[in-house]
Parts: sequence; C-alpha cells; structure tokens
Amino acid sequence: MIIAIDGPSGSGKSTVARAVGIALGLPVLETGAMYRAVTFAALARGLAPDDGDALAALATRLQLEVDDGVRVDGVDVTLDLRRVEVTAAVSAVAAVPGVRAALVARQRQWIATHGGGVVEGRDIGTVVAPDAALKVFLEADEGERASRRHTQEQVLGLEATQEDLRRRDAFDSGRAASPLVVAADAVVVDTTGRSIDQVVAEVIARFREVVPR
Repeated sequence: MIIAIDGPSGSGKSTVARAVGIALGLPVLETGAMYRAVTFAALARGLAPDDGDALAALATRLQLEVDDGVRVDGVDVTLDLRRVEVTAAVSAVAAVPGVRAALVARQRQWIATHGGGVVEGRDIGTVVAPDAALKVFLEADEGERASRRHTQEQVLGLEATQEDLRRRDAFDSGRAASPLVVAADAVVVDTTGRSIDQVVAEVIARFREVVPR
C-alpha cells in the first residue's frame, strides 16, 4: 500500500504527504530529509560534495533514523538540515550514484518494514517504488514555489531563493542517476494557487479510485 509523491522543491510534497498520511492512517517517509542528512554529515566531516566514493561510503555506513525527526549517529539533527550550507550542497550530493543507491536501498527497506506508506521525494514513482498503488507528481509555478520556500526557510531573499530553485531544478532533472521526471502512470497535480486541503482532498480521492474502501 504505497502512495508515491514526487515533485520539485517547493511543490508541497512534504506538507501534502504528511496530511495524506494522517488522513489515511499511513506512515510517511520524507526521502529528501535522508539526502539532507547525508549532506549534513558529509559537511561535518569535511567531505567535498563531489567526492563520490567518500560520499557513497558515508551514505552506506551512516546510522540514519528518519521518523518524527532525523537522527544521525543517534544525534537529532532535524533543525540542522535546513542550514543554508546544506541546502546549497544537497543537490550535488544527491546526484552521486552511490549515494542514491545506498539511500534507495534504505527507502525500500523502510517500505518493507512499514508495509507501505506515503513516500515523497523526487524518484519514488520511477525508481524507489515503481509498483506504488498511486503515483502523484506535484508541480507549481516557479514564483509560488520560491515564495513557499522563502517563507519556510527564511534564509535567502526571495530573488535568491528563486535562483536557487532554478539551480536545484537543473541539478535534479539533469542528473544521470534517478533524475526528476514524471512517471508515465503518475497523476500530475498542479498546486499553484490551491490550498493544502484542496490538494490533499484530490490525492485522497485519487487513492480511493485505485484502492476502494
């Protein structure tokens, strides 16, 4: 019982996934937090974002727990994951094939352990869980995504946030390993100008179509 929610930064994935999980009584995994956790750990160890071998080894051996918060080697780093230096480096770290392989394995293990759930990220419907009962791809116009991200993080100015989104979009869509693309059988939902409740209601309605009560 898997709902895969993909989309670019600022499209509303995390907020929608949490709300859908609560409504349906399903556990939720935010895979982006896993990539941020590896990035945070790499920066703390002085690893370069382009040191593929070292990053892959770190992603494989790191003690990583993601539930209500994020813990790395037993330490709660939830608040650290939105630091500007982590945001600046996470796309490069996430593009390393060895990092993606290690974390995809962890994500699939989480799904198996929990018997499914709402899993959100950028490659869930295409790579992590291609057999998901429902695949949703969230999108929104660039200006609204930048505004949401700016409100959430309040680190960069609005214009700088928009430029950072463009950079991350290019990274995520252009990487060789698990690029951000719309799965062929995904439902595309535009969240521009819509409330969270409206988007959540649509996702749940779509889910009821494929998994009736």
